[in-house]
Amino acid sequence: MRTLIFLLAICISGTAVSQTGTIQGTVTDALTNEPILLATISIPGTTTGTTTDVEGNYVLTDLTPGLYTVQVSYIGYEDQTRQEIQVTSARPVRLDFKLEEQTTQLEEIVVKASPFKRTEESPLSLRTIGVAEIQRNPGGNRDISKVIQTLPGVTSVSSFRNDLIIRGGAPNENRFYG
Repeated sequence: MRTLIFLLAICISGTAVSQTGTIQGTVTDALTNEPILLATISIPGTTTGTTTDVEGNYVLTDLTPGLYTVQVSYIGYEDQTRQEIQVTSARPVRLDFKLEEQTTQLEEIVVKASPFKRTEESPLSLRTIGVAEIQRNPGGNRDISKVIQTLPGVTSVSSFRNDLIIRGGAPNENRFYG
């Protein structure tokens, strides 16, 4: 009976002290050699992954010995993948990455405005005045030219002419519809 307990204890202790490996290294910018903060290091096909710290260092632990593919990605940089990385329980694997900035060629964008489309947000300088407003206007004496001169941005050339200047335009640029 003691022999059975002793053999069982050896089997349990052997599995409790399972051998695992580690991959560690740094991720830096290839051009400036600056560390890249929060780059993602993962092993595709598994849920194992980590991110880099402030100094660009990372550590992947508790890996069973074997061959692995390690992938590094970061926004604005090209992804890098290293394949067949041999992990053993004897010593940690040192795997450094130097990421290159990703350049993207954008296609041409053409913006065209429709010359005939009017929206409520940007109306033309148009003001409609009804008969009731002309009659109510003080000092207008039911004269449309005098009523229009009271609006903001409207002036007249002289007192003996009915020409109107609206926001710096010439008198011949105005149209009146009845």
